[in-house]
Amino acid sequence: MNPSTATIHLKSIADMHKVVGVSKPKHPLFSILRFDNFPPPELTQRTKLISDFYQIALKKECPCKMQYGQTPFDFDEGIISCFAPRQVSIVDTDFAFAEVGWIISIHADFLRSYPLSQKMKNFGFFDYDVNEALILSEDEQQSIEIIIEQIEKEYLRPIDRFSQDVIISALELLFANFNRYYNRQFVTRQNQSSELLNRVENILNASFSSEGEQEIPTPAHLASQLNMSGKYLSDYLKQLTGQTTQQIIHQKLIEKAKDMLSTTQLSVSEIAYVLGFEYPQSFNKLFKNKTALSPLEFRQSFN
Repeated sequence: MNPSTATIHLKSIADMHKVVGVSKPKHPLFSILRFDNFPPPELTQRTKLISDFYQIALKKECPCKMQYGQTPFDFDEGIISCFAPRQVSIVDTDFAFAEVGWIISIHADFLRSYPLSQKMKNFGFFDYDVNEALILSEDEQQSIEIIIEQIEKEYLRPIDRFSQDVIISALELLFANFNRYYNRQFVTRQNQSSELLNRVENILNASFSSEGEQEIPTPAHLASQLNMSGKYLSDYLKQLTGQTTQQIIHQKLIEKAKDMLSTTQLSVSEIAYVLGFEYPQSFNKLFKNKTALSPLEFRQSFN
């Protein structure tokens, strides 16, 4: 990290309120704030932000742009960003808060005794990078705003023994809608989807086309090459192809192995090493799992 970059570590929701410049949260483990109540940020240097709690933001009318992969989007559209605890984001000195929208902060302990606590760990959108936000249509935005306003209304009420149950129920509905809309977003980005698949194909072809011993590309490496988070890429590819990143890598690897088994005199062990396997047994196991044949049985089928 550049030494001129400052770091702000928000260990509690109260810390976040203090840094932003608003009053203390009504609940130590949960809060919902409107961006239009935030004072302008005063940043004198680039800043790395780390928080120890979940954050969900609906942003509109923001005087800055964000990037979705390689495509810029204005905040004129409703945009949802989701952050898991200890994810890192970086803001520059020209950063400005959205003029309209909400930010919801949820400490893991707020969810601890509810099934939602475990579900949170499986929601892909909490693993996505900042530039992989959810872009809402007008109808979707209205649906989300209705739920958020219900959460806000409950948060502002005097706390009673039902308050947490009501908020948790509304959060579950909110996240169910996020899942639906993310799925829609994958489907509707057809041009970008075609481009993405071509880039994945080119990267994997390059990985398996070099001479000599190779290193099996990992999902993390592929995602890095595409400037995406691993989870987002895997979800995107799953929606487009029915396969995860790992499955697509294995498919390409098996295709390369079949070519080598049918067109070269290399032994199975030699092919395994060329393809990047440390142990031939691992190659044999993967090949048979994917083709129902051992490498030798596949080779013999061509004789």
